Amino acid sequence: MKIWSVTNQKGGVGKTTSAVSLAGAQALLGQRTLLIDLDPQGSLSTYFGINPEKTTESIYEVFTGEQINRKSLTQLIRPTDVDNLFIIPASLRMATLDRKISSIDGKGLVVSHCLEYLTLQFDHIYLDCPPTLGVLMINALAACDHIIVPVQTEFLAVNGLRRMQSTINMIEQSRGFKVDYTIVPTLFDQRTRASMHSLDTLEQDFNDFLSQEIIPVDTTFRDASLAGLPISHYGKRSRGAIAYQNLCIELEKFESVNQKVESI
Repeated sequence: MKIWSVTNQKGGVGKTTSAVSLAGAQALLGQRTLLIDLDPQGSLSTYFGINPEKTTESIYEVFTGEQINRKSLTQLIRPTDVDNLFIIPASLRMATLDRKISSIDGKGLVVSHCLEYLTLQFDHIYLDCPPTLGVLMINALAACDHIIVPVQTEFLAVNGLRRMQSTINMIEQSRGFKVDYTIVPTLFDQRTRASMHSLDTLEQDFNDFLSQEIIPVDTTFRDASLAGLPISHYGKRSRGAIAYQNLCIELEKFESVNQKVESI
């Protein structure tokens, strides 16, 4: 089972779109894939028709329940309309977690511990993170095998990327080993000077961590979200779908190479 966190400390960069699109591409290949919504705003949950203001069974229960076991965790998992794709939704109540539990020892590893129960149930798990550094993001970064950092190709998003790098460095120090991450340029429009300049900056300053795949602006993303489907299942031949399919292949190759190196 592979656990990938999709995160950035800036909103509006394509985090939820990336999580849904990558998970959809994996599900299309027949791999059992789970999405976990760790953002109190619940965009990922809303994408699949779940209202985070009303749901009573969400990832929130993992943080506040007295005892989490395989049975109680499995009850939180919901199927989507897509074969092989499942979700644990968010709740608006998660916005209170930093105040309630951030000072309690061990609460940064809640997600990591609960995912141990799902090892045999899923091939991939994607954690969609909030855009703020707190107990939810820390949980996601502590639990994952790989971090995916979508970055909109515009000045402010690129400029804010250094904050995300600092957070990753902090997690590396806490975990005591290197954390793999991939920066993914998103919302790229080659017709604009801002996108071209931002991509040049990413290539110059972050090339060692930069994905070879660039996610373009594509109105199919909007149409797919209205339909409640990943772009892989709504517009398989669209530019956006092909870009995320290629990104999936790239990430899988990266993971395979790393596993071979670690086994030597």
